[in-house]
Amino acid sequence: MANDSFVCPNCGADVPARARVCPECGADEKTGWSDDTIYDGTGIEDPADFSYADWKHREVAGHPTRRQVVVGAVVLVMLALLVLLLVR
Repeated sequence: MANDSFVCPNCGADVPARARVCPECGADEKTGWSDDTIYDGTGIEDPADFSYADWKHREVAGHPTRRQVVVGAVVLVMLALLVLLLVR
């Protein structure tokens, strides 16, 4: 026997070759082993449903802009100078 198990496309667990359901998540032919669910549980988007604009928005959201970084650095330098003046 060349391959005694396969990877469950739903949860990633090893499934014995003749198993009817995944021993970890309970997925079966109808819920997790069909071609329609090939990307479920993997974090990979179906290429047919992929939107670059949505992906870029999700990736960039929450990251500071260059202007925000510069303003933050200027504020930190000003605070440091103020602390130095007060300590003297």
